Order: sequence, then structure tokens, then C-alpha cells
Amino acid sequence: MISLQRRQLVGHDILLARHGNHICSMRVDRGSGRVIALLDDGSVDSAPNLISPDLPLPETLRSVLREDRKFFGVVSAVTVVLGGLFFATCAGMAASMAGNPEMAELLLAYSYAY
Repeated sequence: MISLQRRQLVGHDILLARHGNHICSMRVDRGSGRVIALLDDGSVDSAPNLISPDLPLPETLRSVLREDRKFFGVVSAVTVVLGGLFFATCAGMAASMAGNPEMAELLLAYSYAY
């Protein structure tokens, strides 16, 4: 079962284990895949954000949408086309019945029967 959850930042845990309450602030450097911490004494420490580069991360909503973009696009296009065809068919049937008084009487009698 796929559970969509926020990805855990391993670097935060590593830095907290190393320095504890001596951390002033932390930020994530996504480009290098590291978490960088500013310490009380003004020094900076960093830790990798992944345990292993080959480790599969849990899927998030954004990653699922990114992977299935083509599928969702095709489903949306097919839905729009089918809705347009249905609307055109209904409009065509209504236009063909407008000039026929017998059809109008038949529909009126049918609506009163139920």
C-alpha cells in the first residue's frame, strides 16, 4: 500500500545527535543533499540527508503526480472529449425534437403518466 507522507530529513537527526541544544538554526541544501546547521559558537556543521543514495524514499503526492502526469493528461482529455460528445448529442436531439409537435405531445403524455 502506498502511503503519501512527508519525507523525513535524516540530516536533522544526525545533527541533533551530534550537537543537541547547541544548534541555533538548520537549513536544507537540496542541491547537495545535505542539512546545514549553525551552532552556538558560530561554527557550521553539515550532515548528509540520505542514509544511502540507493535507498528508495517514500512517495509523496508531488512525486506521484510527476510520474503519472501523462496518464492524468490522457484521462482528462478523454473525459473532456466524451463530455463534449454527450453535450453535442443532447443538443442535437433537442433541436430535432423542437419542430415535431407529435414528439412534444408524446413526451408531455409520458411525463404525466409518471
